[in-house]
Amino acid sequence: MNKIKIIVLTLAASIVISTSAHAQVALLQPDDFVGFTFWLVSMACLATTVFFFLERGSVAPGWKMSITVAGLVTGIAFIHLMYVRSVWVTTGDAPIVYKYIDWLITMPLLALQFYLILSAVRKVSSTIFWKLLIGTLVMVCGGYAGEAGYILPFLGFIVWMSAWIYILYEIFAGEVGKIITRSTNKALVTAFETMRMIVTIGWAIYPLGYVFGYLTGGVDSNTLNAIYNFADLINKIAFGLVIWVAATANTSGLRR
Repeated sequence: MNKIKIIVLTLAASIVISTSAHAQVALLQPDDFVGFTFWLVSMACLATTVFFFLERGSVAPGWKMSITVAGLVTGIAFIHLMYVRSVWVTTGDAPIVYKYIDWLITMPLLALQFYLILSAVRKVSSTIFWKLLIGTLVMVCGGYAGEAGYILPFLGFIVWMSAWIYILYEIFAGEVGKIITRSTNKALVTAFETMRMIVTIGWAIYPLGYVFGYLTGGVDSNTLNAIYNFADLINKIAFGLVIWVAATANTSGLRR
């Protein structure tokens, strides 16, 4: 376990050093608020990634997968933000289409966390896994196809909204929601309900950004980048921390 911690910390230090070296070529300007959000959130994602992987060994076996996935989500977001922030500082622009590269991987992983935390305490049907995975992939692919011009922009929005509503149905009133209503695990229920609110409120930022940033042009890409970056603090980092709290609570219960 100590070897794993050393490896993780070494990798994290190497990434920070390489990033600092790159920053000498493309310097962040003091008045560049959008660039500031890229730096702030990328460092927050790095910190939480290291934290999740270090904490993975401290939770009950059933919760290890959820903590691992939480670390993967923030780790992917960190690597992606490192690249996009370099594009931003160098060119003064970061097309929103870059975000879909992140979302195509992280959003399905986030949705699957509902399945994983339930699986940590009881046996759950694999159909839930596939429903959440496919629903999220359809959502993100629909939005990307609309913004990239593969389908009509409004049709892309309809696909995104339909898939998102389907995911909400599953976690509130569908098979997933019904399972959590019967659970007596207080820490699990609290985490599930908080995660559900994040998917409801936090994820609403994305279709709103699609409408006002792409369909109507009322919000420029600079503002959207800043909003989406701050959204990562809730939708990725806080989401993972909620799971960690539930995992530690269940682990403490086993040790008593």
